[in-house]
Amino acid sequence: MEILVFGAGSLGSLVGGLLARTHAVTLVGRDPHVATVRADGLRITGVETLDVSPAAVTDATGASADLAVVTVKAHDTEAAARALATGDYDAVLSLQNGMGNEDILADHVGAPVLAGTATCGARLVEPGHVEWTGRGTVTLGPWRPTDETATAERVAAAFREADLPTEVTVDMRRRLWEKLAINAAINPVTALARVANGALVGPGPLADLARSAAVETATVARADGIDLADETAREAVDSVARETARNRSSMHRDVTRGRRTEIDAINGYVVDRAEAAGESVPVNRTLAALIRGWEAGTGVRGQD
Repeated sequence: MEILVFGAGSLGSLVGGLLARTHAVTLVGRDPHVATVRADGLRITGVETLDVSPAAVTDATGASADLAVVTVKAHDTEAAARALATGDYDAVLSLQNGMGNEDILADHVGAPVLAGTATCGARLVEPGHVEWTGRGTVTLGPWRPTDETATAERVAAAFREADLPTEVTVDMRRRLWEKLAINAAINPVTALARVANGALVGPGPLADLARSAAVETATVARADGIDLADETAREAVDSVARETARNRSSMHRDVTRGRRTEIDAINGYVVDRAEAAGESVPVNRTLAALIRGWEAGTGVRGQD
């Protein structure tokens, strides 16, 4: 299968690199990472050590492939969708954080859009080198149209051919809301407190704050027609915090590096949907305001 991975950061490089063991993969990203991969290939270390040679470009205008996998930050989804709209794809799969990405993609591209989650741990060490920090799995399913199960199965089969454990579900909306509850809890709390995920394990003020954000998210999910219990959201946060105790969240890394975060598509999305549903989410609102305030104060809000 010909696969274009739009967003060659840590996760995109890892997923693209793993798929390149079996498929013809093109990574779309920024220099110097792209230039290094083009010249010397991509090195993967950690769970396994691999050297692969995917194609790598900085501009995907007019490209075509059987599948486009989108792994850009949520605030770059619109630009990615516009670029993909100039090409030709049989399917587009989002493996992004936050909510709303799939609808943006579906509004621009003419191909079926799939939604997905990936629990693989990845860290971009340096140009041309990504660390695989956790094996993980991929879960995907049809988004728009909602009956594209056959397309989802074909994509999952291609991922499995590359030894990437992948399952298909028709319940991706619930899966994305559960993932949103996890992200709304772990990302901003660890970013603001500058702690690893393990700081949210067990009793304590940070853990309580994170669980409160998750419960609020579950409340909004139910108002949106999704069956997500408070206890399920709390348990999901506790489980991920334990399993990734040594990791820093993506928002923590963004703040540490002085980069714009995905707060708008995470806690900001919860706040927006709560307002539409007439629900109160004071914890999510406060976390969103604090991160947005940091972004505005450091001048990164609105950056690419």
